[in-house]
Amino acid sequence: MKITDLLVPQGIKVGATATSRDDAISQLVALQDASGNINNATSYEAAIHAREAEFSTAVGDGIAIPHAKTAAVRKAGLAAMTVPGGVEWDAPDGAPADLMFMIAAPEGQGDLHLEMLAQLSKLLMHKDFADALRAAKTPEDFMTVIDEAEARRAAAEAAPAKGADAGFPQIVAITACPTGIAHTYMAAENLEKKAAEMGVSIKVETQGSVGAKNVITAEEVAHAKGVIIAADKNVDRARFGGKQVLSTTVTAGISEPEKLIQTILDGGAPVQEGTAVAAGTSGEKESGWHVIYKHLMNGVSHMLPFVIGGGILTALAFLIDQPGLGTAAYGSSIPAAALFKTIGGESFGMMLPILAGFIAMSIADRPGLAPGIVGGLFAKGGYSLTYLALLNSDPDAAAAACVSGGFIAALFAGFAAGYITLGIEKLCEPMPKQLEGIKPMLIYPVLATLATGAVMFLLNPVFGAINTGLNGWLAGMGTANIVLLCTICAGMQSTDMGGPINKASYVFATGALAAGAEVGPTVMAAVMAGGMVPPLVIALSTTLFKDRWTKADRDAGLVNYIMGLSFISEGAIPFAAADPGRVLPSCIVGSAIAGAISAIAGCTSPAPHGGAWVLPVLGNPIMFLVALFAGALVGALILSMLKKPLPPEQSGLEK
Repeated sequence: MKITDLLVPQGIKVGATATSRDDAISQLVALQDASGNINNATSYEAAIHAREAEFSTAVGDGIAIPHAKTAAVRKAGLAAMTVPGGVEWDAPDGAPADLMFMIAAPEGQGDLHLEMLAQLSKLLMHKDFADALRAAKTPEDFMTVIDEAEARRAAAEAAPAKGADAGFPQIVAITACPTGIAHTYMAAENLEKKAAEMGVSIKVETQGSVGAKNVITAEEVAHAKGVIIAADKNVDRARFGGKQVLSTTVTAGISEPEKLIQTILDGGAPVQEGTAVAAGTSGEKESGWHVIYKHLMNGVSHMLPFVIGGGILTALAFLIDQPGLGTAAYGSSIPAAALFKTIGGESFGMMLPILAGFIAMSIADRPGLAPGIVGGLFAKGGYSLTYLALLNSDPDAAAAACVSGGFIAALFAGFAAGYITLGIEKLCEPMPKQLEGIKPMLIYPVLATLATGAVMFLLNPVFGAINTGLNGWLAGMGTANIVLLCTICAGMQSTDMGGPINKASYVFATGALAAGAEVGPTVMAAVMAGGMVPPLVIALSTTLFKDRWTKADRDAGLVNYIMGLSFISEGAIPFAAADPGRVLPSCIVGSAIAGAISAIAGCTSPAPHGGAWVLPVLGNPIMFLVALFAGALVGALILSMLKKPLPPEQSGLEK
């Protein structure tokens, strides 16, 4: 579709006079009406102002592109106006707007307004084109400038791109988050949308929970101008040698796609050297915290399936073991229950070795995996020099000397194994080239595993003492302190919904549960309730207060009932990203209330996941539901009070 297919002379005013932005908008709406594009000028103008209220549509350099997608539009169309001297439009560069295009997009035609924005943006990026429009004396002259520019653009696009091969994307990208449920796909969507607006071809590979999709081929990498990696987990960069590689967080992919794309277009990203990258390095200098966070989240994301699978299987063992209820053998008094509990227990017991192993692998690639897993096993087992000294003379005393360091020891083991492996690789660099083949298969695993095990033998008593002290502190907390702890942990679930704060709260709860702390099940129940609240807040608000939401929002809200009940906090992310100032505080308050009520009522959860689907094995399940509903309802009421009712043409509801 061409711009001139949507613009007619009756929709153009050159050399207009306007006293303000609102005056200019009114004149542009009148041009849309004269072009036959809208069926209700009042409703359409209200939708334009509602869009401006979100943030200014001025793009800088004297250009503004007000737009609205509403039922008040009869057919897609444009209106345009030049205003010598310009009017104030809250542009990012502070310049007044003197060249305006207004877009009218009807509902039910996809993102047509974004397509028109993209086409306009590609042309308006050229100052000569914008200046020629400003200099037009008549609407016909204005149309001629556009026709000629579009003809030049079509010819340029038909010709092979300079410095690139036609048919391949200009930029390739990878998005990935630790859980791969929501952030991964949101970042991909925003990068693709922004690239379309900028007139840039891009291909985004998503490394989500269902595996890599839309995988980038070697040929596409070879022809691309550069690579964007928006990820909070380790991504293999071996295939990007010789290319610009811009590495950043998945959040930046969601919130700053234009900046990332423009950096690649400007040649501002570091070039990946060689055909492969040394383990643990990246294409650009990253902050120390982000490097640590990526390694940690790589461990957490691989650990979660063991925690969830093992935890739910263990919970099911208690559910089916009705004959053993109230006995010491509860959970394994019948063969079926024992089967579930044994499998679940073994799976759950692997979480510390897997956590440490994949932290180490994130740092040192595959050579770090074995030392990391061994270090995690040592952290879990609590082996020490005292154990070695007593093993032959007094095996019982040797076993008693083994005190698990828990999560803290496993975290240390993972990072220690990773960096020990990198150090060994560095030390082995001067070795003859003939030995290159045996380094990763023999030298690295033997030396790194030995060194990691020796370090854990030395330091396990320290971590064991810390873990014992922490568990003792948790067990000795009074009721009021436990309620406060649960309130804070539950509220953390809503702060970033799947991000580092959310994950810190969840890992703390599962750690307390795995360590056998008396309050572990109480904290776990509160955290699960807190994580279930955000999607339910959205679902209830879109159901009870329909006039605050568009039809698309209300449809998406229905899905959040399922996501909330399934303990998938990420269901609320699209709403939080669109309106963080209202959504986040509402959800945080709701989650904190749910956690507090759950703790006060003594609700417990032996399962680290599952949401409403493990309700039968929860302690005090009725009060858990009360806590969950109370938190979700309070959050929904706060959110709905903070949001103003939308005009009928936006909400899709009749007056």
